[in-house]
Amino acid sequence: MPPPTAAEPVLKSDSKDATAPGCDDADIRQTTTREFSIAEAAIYRVYRRRWVGLATLMLMNIMISWGWITFAPVSTSTQAFFRLEKASSVNWLSTVIFLAYICMSPVVIYTLRNLGVRAALLFAAGFSITGVWLRFIGARVGHSNGGHFPVVMVGQILIGFGQPFVLSAPAYYSDIWFTSKERITANALVSLSNPLGAALGQLIDPFLVSQPGDIPNMLLYIAIITTTVTVPVFFVQGKPPTPPCPSSAQEKLPFGSAFTKILKSIEFWLIFIMFSILVGFFNASSSLLNQIMEPYGYSENEAGIGGAVLIVVGLLASAVVSPVIDRTHTFLLAIRILVPIISICYIALIFAPTSRSLAPPYIVLAFLGAASFSLLPLSLEFVVEITHPVSPEMTSTILWSGGQLLGAAFILSMTALTDNGTGEMRRALIFQAIISCFASIAALGIGWGKRGVHVLARRIALDTNDGM
Repeated sequence: MPPPTAAEPVLKSDSKDATAPGCDDADIRQTTTREFSIAEAAIYRVYRRRWVGLATLMLMNIMISWGWITFAPVSTSTQAFFRLEKASSVNWLSTVIFLAYICMSPVVIYTLRNLGVRAALLFAAGFSITGVWLRFIGARVGHSNGGHFPVVMVGQILIGFGQPFVLSAPAYYSDIWFTSKERITANALVSLSNPLGAALGQLIDPFLVSQPGDIPNMLLYIAIITTTVTVPVFFVQGKPPTPPCPSSAQEKLPFGSAFTKILKSIEFWLIFIMFSILVGFFNASSSLLNQIMEPYGYSENEAGIGGAVLIVVGLLASAVVSPVIDRTHTFLLAIRILVPIISICYIALIFAPTSRSLAPPYIVLAFLGAASFSLLPLSLEFVVEITHPVSPEMTSTILWSGGQLLGAAFILSMTALTDNGTGEMRRALIFQAIISCFASIAALGIGWGKRGVHVLARRIALDTNDGM
């Protein structure tokens, strides 16, 4: 019998794991079997430096997301400063981010697949730094006359070009640097940094802007912080010297074969529908939250706190759920529980603001955040598991593209459904609740009946020698 290759090592029940808490780069995970000597055994390592790249991805996601949400928490002041006739013009500052993502998706897949995560981070840094400073220039030059709104819009588009490089990277990064016991947690830390940035924007921006004339100063502060955050990018390594586990070492399918495999996977498209709808509505609700609550007497600060409740509670819930799923690998059960909860929350959101008190909307937003944030990383990792050996950056980019596209479509649709007389968005919220129910139907259909074989965790099976 020939010795196992690095891509397909043989794992037995008596395998030894030399990795322990506190290991440094010299420590290794070594797998041996009765059939092979130690010299012939496959060797895997996990490196402490993986946390440097993870932290950098987190910081970049935070700042790019803050760039996306910048104007939404202060939409009224933004409209007044730039002397815009309609609130829909402010909404376009969020919408173009989603459309820019879709335009850059093919470039992102190519970059991660061929150049690695370091190159993706450099592209993201370049676009975002240029974008945030261009926004500041557009607001500062001629600020007494309302600034130059088109220049600010171009800055937003550039930030949108940078976003997909860091938003699509977590699944790719966790696949090559982490084991199957850490991937969901690693993905959660990075993916959920994106809404954390939105939470910071929801909380901080209203305090930076007490009047429309404060808009340029707000943009200056964000530009300085964004530029500072990009410094660690230059210290990130693309790939580890040795893979952390068998599935990481396995060669991924060529692009053509991978795309064909995805096209034929019903489960992938059910997850795509579910993911796209829920991410789209989360993006739309975050962008429009001030406009949803303002007609009922809520201030920009109160709406901003509501957005922060949505995100902070979500982060805390995901911090609990993600490690549990990492250990139990109960992906599908969690999806079937969380998605209906999200749909119920969108139904409740129709009525919560009409109470004109803080508790009902804040409670609904807390449950919505908890379920949405717990669902996000496990969905991204679950797709990688069931499509393995399709490369992770391909599946995650397709999923995020769907979410960004529907995010743009939902913002435009919900804006069009707003009552022009009162500014109330009740019809928009009803539309949101109805469509979110289709996400629940898609979630419940994943692996239904005899299709259970199509939802097996293939990477985990390879790493634990379950025959995959």
